[in-house]
Amino acid sequence: MFMQIEPVVSGNLPPGFDSSTCRSVYVGNIHLQVTETLLHEVFQSIGPVEGCKLIRKEKSSFGFVDYYDRRSATLAIVSLNGRQLFGQPIKVNWAYTSTQREDTSAHFNIFVGDLCPEVTDAALFAFFSGYSTCSDARVMWDQKTGRSRGFGFVSFRNQQDAQNAINDLNGKWLGNRQIRCNWATKGANAGEEKQSVDSKVDLTNSSSEAGKENGSEDGPENNPQFTTVYVGNLPHEANSNDVHRFFHSLGAGSIEEVRVTRDKGFGFVRYSTHEEAALAIQMGNGQLIGGRQIKCSWGSKPTPPGTASAPLPPPAPAPFPTGMSAADLLAYQRTLALSKMAAANPALMGQHALKPASLGMDAGASQAIYDGGFQGANAAAQQQLMYY
Repeated sequence: MFMQIEPVVSGNLPPGFDSSTCRSVYVGNIHLQVTETLLHEVFQSIGPVEGCKLIRKEKSSFGFVDYYDRRSATLAIVSLNGRQLFGQPIKVNWAYTSTQREDTSAHFNIFVGDLCPEVTDAALFAFFSGYSTCSDARVMWDQKTGRSRGFGFVSFRNQQDAQNAINDLNGKWLGNRQIRCNWATKGANAGEEKQSVDSKVDLTNSSSEAGKENGSEDGPENNPQFTTVYVGNLPHEANSNDVHRFFHSLGAGSIEEVRVTRDKGFGFVRYSTHEEAALAIQMGNGQLIGGRQIKCSWGSKPTPPGTASAPLPPPAPAPFPTGMSAADLLAYQRTLALSKMAAANPALMGQHALKPASLGMDAGASQAIYDGGFQGANAAAQQQLMYY
């Protein structure tokens, strides 16, 4: 019996995309020091490569790898997506031809905001597919993190269907969030970078700054000076330590300041970068603090230029609750010890270089890869693909 593993689909795959015959993968966010030879060696470690093409850009490169069989392409996506080359995580997904997406340049586009991080192109398209002229749906993805940016665009062949979708679905729930629908600005999504070569196009990079809701060109979601998260609906007993612990646990980035107005039930969390704050909003909105569902959005003011940038130390652990069993006490003490250890020596949580043998490559290729989990992930994926 043959057991087939399938990668988790993300990025801009066309609605209805069928990968059953695909043998090619797209590789994005490639470090500028990576050569085509090195790229070939990395993907050759997964299976025999038929062809490899690297396209250089100013800030990062991208490319395409063709395998002789679909099994190798599948394993490459499972094993290599997110792996680091020269400290930069690559994005690996199915490649597809440009003809597999309908030309929507003359269609009517609407903006869809407040999307859950889990919403993909396919899920967004399915949500709007009740309108017969819905032609395409795209979630905007961050090229560096591979995460959703929390908004997207849906295209319609008929203008009235687009207007009906705005009227009917604005404020409706998609996943665990109420979405916002409005007309997209003229040319929205037209500036989306479409990297293509040999009729293949980029699957994961939809981080266009051209896609904005009406009147939001200077909005905080598009202004890098905004690095502060507004946190609303906090329980009145919540203090800055409680909020700091919660956002620290999200792991969205370096927290530089936490302020809480206890009597009014809101606060602010300032991050080092705009991207980190955006990720914290996406991850934290709708989660619980003290039993209450918090609301996360952008702070009303940008971070002033020249503001001191220094990450806060890890937050103090939560007070130990009384009435716990001996087993609970031991678990608490172990967690507390690990927390102190990590705070004292962050390098313990760092990544470790692989040995060349773990990839079956020579040292020239393996020196560029840093991820201690690669060998185990690769072996696990290989085992799932074996005949038994």
